[in-house]
Amino acid sequence: MITKIRTTAEYGQVMQIIEGYLQKATQGGGFHNLSPAESEELQRLSILAETWEDSIPLMPIKQPESLPEMIELKMYQLKLKQKDLSELLGIPASRLSEVLKGKRKINLDLAKRLHEKLDIDAGFILRST
Repeated sequence: MITKIRTTAEYGQVMQIIEGYLQKATQGGGFHNLSPAESEELQRLSILAETWEDSIPLMPIKQPESLPEMIELKMYQLKLKQKDLSELLGIPASRLSEVLKGKRKINLDLAKRLHEKLDIDAGFILRST
């Protein structure tokens, strides 16, 4: 009887057992078709698996370090293409492209638009320019 999951292999074994109980319940028309012992074991193993999953550290999300990186992150979050963003900001696509490539600095007007339209922190914009 597994009392604690210590390895990925043990986690896999526990998940196979859980899957077996879930298939039995599904084929039988519901969890009421599991015996009380099976229901109890399913609950115990599910808690073990959840504890193991919660112990695995997630990959840290890389925070943007430059204004072009922040703009690209906002484009991704808002599902905007470069053309759509240039229209939203009221600037030519070529100018936005130069800003994203780091070939052009932003002016005060564009900084305000980035803050207002994309909700980029004004302090971040100032530090990045």
